[in-house]
Amino acid sequence: RAVVGALFLIAGTFAAQALVSQYTDNIAQRTDSVAAAAAPALKVAVAAPPAAELARMQLLAERRCLAEAMYYEARGEGLAGQEAVAEVVFHRVKSAGYPGTVCGVVFEGAGLRYACQFSFTCNGDMDRAKDPHAWAVARLLAAKIMTGALPLGDITDDATSYHAVSVDPVWAGHLIRTVQIGNHIFYRRPSARSQPM
Repeated sequence: RAVVGALFLIAGTFAAQALVSQYTDNIAQRTDSVAAAAAPALKVAVAAPPAAELARMQLLAERRCLAEAMYYEARGEGLAGQEAVAEVVFHRVKSAGYPGTVCGVVFEGAGLRYACQFSFTCNGDMDRAKDPHAWAVARLLAAKIMTGALPLGDITDDATSYHAVSVDPVWAGHLIRTVQIGNHIFYRRPSARSQPM
């Protein structure tokens, strides 16, 4: 519940800003034809969405970002694997050195060849069609996590990083290995421990 409350207070999420921009652009496009027909001195004011609508749009954007992370990173790992990915996202949200929003964490470095933090954001996976059932499961799980209906524990022991067992990244040697869940190995920083979720 604290996470949900915090999400309502977070301002500046690029996903929410994009949604607000899209919202205002759509309104502006609709009002352009009316404004063109009106007297030249008439100025059309486009109101930003009400605070409650902005909060709803932001929560939906954050839920989608979390669902995408769980789907693309762990859809074959069962609920425990998907929850572990969600934990990493939230541990990063609360840790210094990472963006302070779910979408900010998930899409950090996206579009940069070797800087994406979650491989699906830069390797083309998002361009492929989703499995409808697995996507529905990830979306429902994300909604439950975001609303507090499914509180996350700490099965990853404060992990802020993970990788598939099939790879051996250089950075792994600089972190503390915490647990293996399915085909992923989780790590935390040596000196940092996050706050309880």
